[in-house]
Amino acid sequence: MAFGDLLEKVGSAGPFQLLCVLLLTAPALLIASHNLVQNFSAISPEHQCRPPPLGTNASWVGNSTAAHGGLSLAPSPERCCRLAGTHGQRPRRNGSLGREGETEPCRDGWYYDRSTFSSTIVTEWDLVCDLGPLPALAQMLFMAGVLLGALLFGVFSDRFGRRVILLCSLLLVAVMGTGAALSSDFLIYCAFRLLSGVGLSGFLLNYICLSLEWVPTKSRALVVTWLSYCSTAGQVVLAGLAYSIRDWRWLQLAISTPFFIFFLCVWWIPESARWLIVNHRPATALSNLQRVARINQKQLGGDSISLEMVEKVGGSLPEKSTCSCLGLFHTPAMRRISCCLMSVSFSTNLAYFGLSMDLPAFGLDIFLVQTFFGAIDILAKMACTLALSYFGRRAIQASSLILAGVFLLGNIPVPREMLMVRLALVVLGKGCLAASSVCSCLYGGELFPTAVRQTGTGFTTVMARLGGMVAPAVLVAGQQFPFLPLVIFGVAPVVSGIAACFLPEMHNVPLLDTIEEVEDRARRKGEETPARETVAHVVHSTRI
Repeated sequence: MAFGDLLEKVGSAGPFQLLCVLLLTAPALLIASHNLVQNFSAISPEHQCRPPPLGTNASWVGNSTAAHGGLSLAPSPERCCRLAGTHGQRPRRNGSLGREGETEPCRDGWYYDRSTFSSTIVTEWDLVCDLGPLPALAQMLFMAGVLLGALLFGVFSDRFGRRVILLCSLLLVAVMGTGAALSSDFLIYCAFRLLSGVGLSGFLLNYICLSLEWVPTKSRALVVTWLSYCSTAGQVVLAGLAYSIRDWRWLQLAISTPFFIFFLCVWWIPESARWLIVNHRPATALSNLQRVARINQKQLGGDSISLEMVEKVGGSLPEKSTCSCLGLFHTPAMRRISCCLMSVSFSTNLAYFGLSMDLPAFGLDIFLVQTFFGAIDILAKMACTLALSYFGRRAIQASSLILAGVFLLGNIPVPREMLMVRLALVVLGKGCLAASSVCSCLYGGELFPTAVRQTGTGFTTVMARLGGMVAPAVLVAGQQFPFLPLVIFGVAPVVSGIAACFLPEMHNVPLLDTIEEVEDRARRKGEETPARETVAHVVHSTRI
């Protein structure tokens, strides 16, 4: 008897499974809110030097017909310096200074345009001029927390269980996210954001795993697709929340405090019976299975399961892998798979988060741009899910990355005045990156053999988080070299798309269990299409 047989006895697709997925859907809707909240909470509004206390100069002039929400800026305001001893008067139009001929820093702070956001972390702590890169640093630290969580919680989940780590992660996000909203200074804010990233990573690693281990094999693709759509729809949710809440502290609270409720709701979900059996806890597994039977109204099936049956199933499950990470690079075929997938994960997340965190660059309403980005992700993931069933994994993975790079690089020569054309190209590029992320999640699980599947997935996850960390640094460099972000975000997917052409196809191919089987498949003559033919096919389809 296999574990699937036990699950069928207690109900594999009943009310319990539906409630389990729905309870995990709600926090999934706020994943994007924590990832991208600084698009709104760290926006840098128009600003200029505040004059000395005795000065009478006004920085903002009310005008009901002006842009920027009813405020018009004083002409050519000085943002980072003022004329010394002249109450903050600006330089003359010809560029010469005032009578004193000297400038001084903005010692008395700045005036900010608060017509769009009443408060951001920039206006709260004056993160402008020399301190302008600090908001990007806060985002990098958040991504570093997500990376750290991926390293820690994957191991903890295997050792202590999916449910306990999931609960700890939800509580960590709730507490640290709320702490970030109540921070008294920027350093404390960064610390809380880093720790909330750790908690969010723990949730990401466990909520899909716990869902899949309670549903039958035939429903797994549907569950993963549904949860993926929910996390993508969270981008639209974030746009709505930010539009309604214009103060950064209240916005941070709005995306953090619900996790206290999620923590209480998820407490209802029992530990994975499969994990309990593998870890030699058959009595607890039997208790959880019988509870599921009661919820699914399968009491007879639950009563028919005995402790001996559960122990027998434990003997039929595969032992936990003892292979080290060296197995990913020890043999030629595994080296190729590991390096190509790590390249795909890094470049996809580098470009994806780089675009997602640079909404003001388009010169359009940032709430509208965020909505467009969320909508295209949903459509792209739907199209990718269908295409994977007909065209195979390798062609979709390579084509989506190369097309993303082409769209982004095509944006460089477009004049800045053609805002809608630039936005359309970036939206299409981001949609291709969303399709790439869906494909890589499925493709990686199929390419890595059972012996190193979790280890390989962990490595690709770490590379993905590194890409998310590097993205803010690229945007900061773009302040000096405006063309640089699109060049990097365009070239990286093209390079990794070409690398993906060297991966073996896994469409309708059985999963392999050992590294030796992967090597045997690679040596088999004619087993896979040569990489150069795949490259030519992808390039041809890209031109079309």
